[in-house]
Amino acid sequence: MKRNSKLALSLFLVLMLASLTMWMSCERSAKSPAEPTEQEPIQLTKADPQIQATMAVQERHTADLMANPEVVGTAVTLTEDGRPAIMVMTKTAVLKKGEGIPEAIEGIPVVIEVTGVIRPMRPGGGGGVSHTAKQTPPIQLGTSGGWKYDLANGYCCGGTLGSLITKSGKKYILSNYHVFEADIVSGGNNRVAQTGDPIIQPGLIDVSCNASSAQDVATLVKSSSLPNSNVDASIAEIISGMVSEDGAILQIGTLSAQTVAAAINQAVKKSGRTTGLTRSKVSGLNATVSVAYDNECAGGAAFTKTFTGQIVITNRASKFLAGGDSGSLMVEDVSTNPRAIGLLFAGSSTSAIANPIGEVLSFFGATMVGN
Repeated sequence: MKRNSKLALSLFLVLMLASLTMWMSCERSAKSPAEPTEQEPIQLTKADPQIQATMAVQERHTADLMANPEVVGTAVTLTEDGRPAIMVMTKTAVLKKGEGIPEAIEGIPVVIEVTGVIRPMRPGGGGGVSHTAKQTPPIQLGTSGGWKYDLANGYCCGGTLGSLITKSGKKYILSNYHVFEADIVSGGNNRVAQTGDPIIQPGLIDVSCNASSAQDVATLVKSSSLPNSNVDASIAEIISGMVSEDGAILQIGTLSAQTVAAAINQAVKKSGRTTGLTRSKVSGLNATVSVAYDNECAGGAAFTKTFTGQIVITNRASKFLAGGDSGSLMVEDVSTNPRAIGLLFAGSSTSAIANPIGEVLSFFGATMVGN
């Protein structure tokens, strides 16, 4: 009896020890409240007081910074540790801090972004889910398209039919000035863009420069946004039955009728002619950038336009925006009815540039087509 009692006691102690060991192991594997947790990136809009204060410093010094021939633009951004900073965009990697650009301005840190020259994102190649194929009407947007006569000097061009907007009861395709109406001289093709000209899908660049292989989907309403306004935008009234009137965009679907302001670190996406559906994030606000324009397809430099208040988006190795994606609408990266943020029009292999959508819509007195 005593032997059996000792055995029972021994078994009891072993079980207690095992339970204690297991409890201690679970407790050790649980994350301590003091341990750091992964956080969402800080997102700040122009309404944030810190951003507003930084913008004021940026604007006071932009003219002096851009007097340096290596500087192509400035913007407001965040440092890696989340502090508001002034972004200085330069042509080459040769320019370093101390070579004409201070490390800080009025106590605000300076971040140098080597962007190269900022250009309109006009011609380019295709690929991926087809945004270049001729669609069966009514077409969706985010597709290849452009002015029907966009060829000159042995080249033809094209861009992206971006989105659908509405004003005064009519619906219009929204794209860029340099996609729809940039031909302003009677040069290589003996004509200039004018109201009533056909807008086609796909663009000439995707039908071997032969307009008869494309289809008329809209008619140009010449707006002449450049060089005198602060947006690179143009519209074309849709031809009945040729464009989906819900404004659906390839791989994105229908939009919200509402828009949203850009914020630093905001997740965004776009659907465009060349790179299709791509995603990135906003890297800068209130950008002042200089963009060099041609006066017709492959026509050589015509004028340089300096834009203010623009949105900068990360574009490493042109994975977000490439030549031919001009005119794409940038929206928030959500799955259903995203809100429009900006109209993409220019960039380099490191950064993309968009007009704030509110400014674009105000220029036309229009609203987005959406739910």
